[in-house]
Amino acid sequence: MSNKKSLVAYFSCSGITKRVAKTLADAVGGDLYEIRPVDTYTKADLDWMDKKSRSTLEMNDPACRPAIDGRVSDMSQYDVVYLGFPIWWYIAPSIINTFLESYDFAGKTIVPFATSGSSGLGKTEAGLHKICPDTVKWRPGRMLNGNPSTADLMDWVKSLKL
Repeated sequence: MSNKKSLVAYFSCSGITKRVAKTLADAVGGDLYEIRPVDTYTKADLDWMDKKSRSTLEMNDPACRPAIDGRVSDMSQYDVVYLGFPIWWYIAPSIINTFLESYDFAGKTIVPFATSGSSGLGKTEAGLHKICPDTVKWRPGRMLNGNPSTADLMDWVKSLKL
């Protein structure tokens, strides 16, 4: 394991991504930060079958940037940022764009991870790469569905050769 300081930042509505993020933070010895929206999502907001639900409207608007409640106190101290979120409409939720646009990630390594009930990463990584400048070192993202063990997560992290 490297001696690089890590942050595990995550967005979770149902608790699934939160659980994985906590396990990952424990595995890598990293700090944990929850990306919380100013306006919490309700069950109705997350009804993807409703074309007028908040999440549907946000995901259909590429300029949408939901406000985040709070900030990472000192992003400059981190070398590696593991960025976790559920997959919405085959990409990261709009609030992840807000997070990426809120900090200077130059020289940092960002490792995305996601959870989903049915889909893969889709076009997620390509979209995220467009948000951050070329000075970010992106590592391949990974779906972390189910309940990955600390050992499984450590094997994945070692394979990243950070």
